[in-house]
Amino acid sequence: MMELIKNPNPRGMIQEESTIQSSDTSNFIEANTQKVTLQHLKNDCIIPVFSKDNETTLSHYQFIQRANEVITSLFPEYTPKAPDIRVSHVVKGRVPSAIGKPAKELLEHEKTIYYERCAFLINLPNCKQIINGNELSLSIGGVRAYNQENLYSKKSLEKFKVFIGFQNRVCTNLCISTDGFSNELRISSIGELEDKMAQLFSNYNRDAHLKTMEQMNRYKLSEKQFAHLIGKLRMYPHLNKQEQMNVFPISLNDGQINTVVRDYYQCENFSREPNGEIGLWQLYNLFTEANKSSYIDSNLERNVNAYELVHNLSNSIEIGEANWFLHN
Repeated sequence: MMELIKNPNPRGMIQEESTIQSSDTSNFIEANTQKVTLQHLKNDCIIPVFSKDNETTLSHYQFIQRANEVITSLFPEYTPKAPDIRVSHVVKGRVPSAIGKPAKELLEHEKTIYYERCAFLINLPNCKQIINGNELSLSIGGVRAYNQENLYSKKSLEKFKVFIGFQNRVCTNLCISTDGFSNELRISSIGELEDKMAQLFSNYNRDAHLKTMEQMNRYKLSEKQFAHLIGKLRMYPHLNKQEQMNVFPISLNDGQINTVVRDYYQCENFSREPNGEIGLWQLYNLFTEANKSSYIDSNLERNVNAYELVHNLSNSIEIGEANWFLHN
């Protein structure tokens, strides 16, 4: 019979300022993405249209630029960094005059391009907090995925995903809570998008989010509990639908769970302790690190799911409640 482990010294996990870890050496999302600039999106990319009426969609550039304006308006005391933009699933074309021309002979002005999926992050480095020796900075971003629109029909409400939360500067992992994320902003104009972004950013409870992440510091899992958790995560996709309805939902895939196990042993910043124990804060960051391999159109949802899962585990330990993922 294993007992859940309460960290006897959570405050002792907070490091002195001189040892605070921070890094900009990795990306907030990886998968098959590439980094581009805002000017590239503005000057070099065509804008898709709804084919039945030739009405334009809102472009990636418009989305990011308007988000930047909302941030500047709502947080005048902070200086945002330039947007970090990642794109994937390039759609290539050519101008009519280049029909029949071999691809290797195309000139730059004869090529067209746009990206099906785009994610961006705007960091406010002046607004920072320290959790478990890791520097976290307030961050805002969003996702646009044209594959989730029906571009073969007439113009309709367009879908955007927006978040406000924190970025762990030691690993650039995103820390997004449920109330800081909107999975499906449906809008008809750029002005409506601006209003809904401003509403989400204004309603975000920064203190509650930080408090929940601090709570993760208080508890640890033993090596056996971690192994039990991994086993349950692997079992979840194979439960029948009725059984899944009674269990906390999991969205990380099997390959990402493999990454969590590998990093439990090997991660430079969040691996197990010498006795095999691992804190929930470390576990949370193993999840969000593994999530970086998700495609743009599923990355934010899985990030929030990782937060909710660890919060669920933390609450179960806090109140002594049985949890399907934990061996009590």
